[in-house]
Order: sequence, then structure tokens, then C-alpha cells
Amino acid sequence: MILLTMIARVSDGLPLAATMQDDEQSGRNILEYQNQAKLLFRKLNHQSPPRCTIETGPYLFHYLIEHDVCVLVLCDKNFSKRLAYSYLEDLSQEFNSQYGRRVSSVTRPYTFIEFDTYIQKAKKSFMDSRSRRNLTALNTELQDVQRIMVQNIDDVLQRGTMLSELDSKAQNLSMMSQQYKKDAAYLNSKSFYVKVAAGAIVVFIFILYFWIL
Repeated sequence: MILLTMIARVSDGLPLAATMQDDEQSGRNILEYQNQAKLLFRKLNHQSPPRCTIETGPYLFHYLIEHDVCVLVLCDKNFSKRLAYSYLEDLSQEFNSQYGRRVSSVTRPYTFIEFDTYIQKAKKSFMDSRSRRNLTALNTELQDVQRIMVQNIDDVLQRGTMLSELDSKAQNLSMMSQQYKKDAAYLNSKSFYVKVAAGAIVVFIFILYFWIL
């Protein structure tokens, strides 16, 4: 079953569109996973795998990145992986066709929330086991989905935090290094002037000594 679908901009994690399971009984704690998805969006960048499956409790996140847009779906673990990526492919192509040129310029979250209408239709189609579209999607070799990297949500989010901390520490070290260079330059300059002053005093005393004599 498809429980949650979200679309976000990769460059900054801005949510662009979303839809959730309407059935309250089957929508168990979906808000928790929606928050996880938002955190995940913030960790993604242009070096992230373009396709990835992430384990989170009894569910799986599958995501697809194309044209600086990440399309993500939350499914039961028994939901077909190939079907999930076929669903993501369909949404990605349609979203890019409708909004691709506007993605980089929007600033408000969920600017394209009206795309939910298409998401609902696609979800119904892909969840209908009798649909010809599903059978076609299952038999289409989009890629070898078995080779898609599978990660754990805690590892992904923690790694992002660790990378953020490392980046912060690197920036601090860079600032400390620059300050050290400034302090070293100041001390060297001060040492030079002290040496010059000491030399001048010695010369003055030397001249004064011979002047008196």
C-alpha cells in the first residue's frame, strides 16, 4: 500500500507537493513519517544517490531524484519495489512536464499542492492490481531495482547530522587557522620592531659612549 507521497526541491529541501493516505485507520502515525521525509529532504544534495530505498520501522521510503526534484513515496514493505519506482517515474515525468520551469523560482512550501489531484489518480492506478498499467509497469525494465541502495532512516539522518557537525568543525578550524595566521603575523611584526628598537638603543649608547669620551 502507498501511504504517503511527497515531492521536494533537492537544492534546499523545500516541499513542493504532497498527499497522504485518506483512510485514518491505515494512516497510522503518518505524520511521524511525514516529518522523517522532511528531515530526509534536508539531507539530500546533488551527490545523493538518484534512487534509494530507506527502511523506517515497518515501512520503506523509496525516492527518485530528477531535474533537482525528489519524488518520495512511503510504502508497506510488501509493496512491489518495481511498482513503487514505476510510480515514482510516472510522477516525476508528469511533475517536470507541468512545473519543471518553475521549480527553481518558487519560495513558498507546497506551491504545487494542486498536483495532489494527479498523485491521487496515479496512486489509485498503481494500487489497482487489475490495472493494465500496473502489469505493463511491472514488465518494463526501467532498471534493475534489486541493485538500488537500501539504507536505514536512522543511519541516513544521523549521517547527515554528523556531516553537518564535521562541516561546522571544519569551518571553526578554518577560522582558528586564519586567526592564528593573523596573530603570528602580528607577533612577527612586533618582534621585528622590538629588534629594531633594541638595535637603535645599542647604537645610541655606543655613539653616546664615544661622544663623551
